Order: sequence, then C-alpha cells, then structure tokens
Amino acid sequence: MPVDRRTVQIHGRLNGGASVALAETVASLAANLTLDPAKEIAVGLEINANHVRPVKTGLVQATARPEALGRTTQIWSIRIVDDQQRLVCISRLTLAVIGLARK
Repeated sequence: MPVDRRTVQIHGRLNGGASVALAETVASLAANLTLDPAKEIAVGLEINANHVRPVKTGLVQATARPEALGRTTQIWSIRIVDDQQRLVCISRLTLAVIGLARK
C-alpha cells in the first residue's frame, strides 16, 4: 500500500486506521481462500493492532499468517513492514466462519 496523501494522518505519518484496514483486507482475503465459497464465508469479528514504527513515504507490505483455522472461527496474525522490511505494525484478526443459507 502506498504511503501518500491518501494514507497519512495530519502529521504526515501512516495513519493507524489505514494500517488496520490493510491488515483486515489481507487477512480476510486469505481466510476466505481457505473456505468453500459456495458453503461459507469468513467475516471480521475483532481486530487489534500495535503500531511500532512511523512511515512517511514509500510502500508498506502486509503478510497474513494463520494462527488457528477452526470450524467456526479463524485467527490470523498480520505483519506490516516498510520498504526496508522493518516492522511497522503487527495486528491480529479474529474472523467468524458463517455458513451460507441454502435456498
């Protein structure tokens, strides 16, 4: 994700909300790839984040890894790093696995 006028806060640093949105997007996509989309989906239940390092320019990259892939919930850890691979944010997302109603 680019760090630019769209993603920085008033002090010119990457907005924490932008980091959280990136973390949830990456982990939600990954979670849904583990499921049969004809039968179930994963939706965000809870997210937390620790913002470790400020970023003013460049790109940040998020990587999601599963911690627990249960039948009704999934837990994912997400690391966001800067261009120099330094930790910017670490986040954890819990998702609910919801069965789709059949018609």
